[in-house]
Amino acid sequence: MTQLRIVHLFPDVLRFYGDGGNVMTLVDRAEARSISTTVDRVPVGAKRLPPADQDEVGGGQDREQVTVASELERLGDQLRDLVAEGSALLAVCGGFQNLGTRYRMSSGEDLACPGLLPVATDGTGAGRRLVGPVVAEVSRELIPVGRPPDAKTPPVTSHGDRAEPHDRRTVVGFENHLGRTVLEVGARPFATVEIGAGNNGNDGTEGVVLLPGEGGVRGLRIGTYLHGPLLPRNPHVADALIAGALARGNTPIELRPLDDGLEWAGHDRACARLRANARDERRIPPWAHRALDPIRALIGY
Repeated sequence: MTQLRIVHLFPDVLRFYGDGGNVMTLVDRAEARSISTTVDRVPVGAKRLPPADQDEVGGGQDREQVTVASELERLGDQLRDLVAEGSALLAVCGGFQNLGTRYRMSSGEDLACPGLLPVATDGTGAGRRLVGPVVAEVSRELIPVGRPPDAKTPPVTSHGDRAEPHDRRTVVGFENHLGRTVLEVGARPFATVEIGAGNNGNDGTEGVVLLPGEGGVRGLRIGTYLHGPLLPRNPHVADALIAGALARGNTPIELRPLDDGLEWAGHDRACARLRANARDERRIPPWAHRALDPIRALIGY
């Protein structure tokens, strides 16, 4: 039986906005395809990282990121080896920042970074937080790692009929960060922003994606600011990660389609609602946003 080994890094400190739901989604979608899964949770203080096909790193506040930076100084070489050998990687928000080449905190302190993602983040003098819902167009190179968006045969539903095809170009989530992240020259964004701020509020990029083999590293790598959690509302991204994890840097596999109409209905409904809200938001003056954004950051709006 095919097996998917998932390693969830530092869930005891990096657990904002339900990022653990990303692990649950991977397990559910893998096991629905009769892929056996194991999940190892690696807390702060662990001596070694277990073998992995898929590594997950969530988000946290500055104090937690300081702790994680210290942990990555000890375990960074092990994580680099896992990804170099083919383990897929998803890093969200704080984890995204921690795994770049440079992260300067709001205090001005530079944290040690293992450089697994070609991004640099500056949290000093950035002004207001970038907070709110995001709709973006996902990198076209990513989705074929899972199931091609133009697959001619849609999945069969539990009722025995064919499911409606869905638009796999969009990704939806929630961002809340002070840091401004810039991609290194030539790096590919995970997505291009339609609604929201993305990496820095200026260049329209969101996250970063490196396909298997890029930079001599076999593992698929995705870094993003999108909480929500990300994967339950974006099943195509979850499938890309599963397929990349199972392929381990070899020819991408095509996963068996699932009856996931409910997941896609949630995705499509969220996109429609956020687009409608964005039209209303344009009527709100900037001074009101400055008052509302801190409240949104607290409640996860």
